[in-house]
Amino acid sequence: MSDGPWTARFRVPADHPCLPGHFPGRPVVPGVVLLDAVMQAARAAGLPMGREEAARIASAKFLRPVGPEEEVELTLRRTATGRLAFAGGVAGTPAFGGELA
Repeated sequence: MSDGPWTARFRVPADHPCLPGHFPGRPVVPGVVLLDAVMQAARAAGLPMGREEAARIASAKFLRPVGPEEEVELTLRRTATGRLAFAGGVAGTPAFGGELA
């Protein structure tokens, strides 16, 4: 298996059930939804992140809010230590990143 990088794009629709109350007047996609998208992208790329293997979030940092309907550009790559590094951005601006162990 290659070390990547693998890329994916996604949007969280404005009617997603996570958005009401998070936050009224200025909805923000919760970090857990972004991390779930990372896991889905890893599975779609055929990386070992399925139900048989539990991935642990080794680190995660959120750099800017992601709003509904914003297109997130996600990059995944293997590190020298075998972890899966991820980075998500919106319109070329970093939004979040981290590693799965």
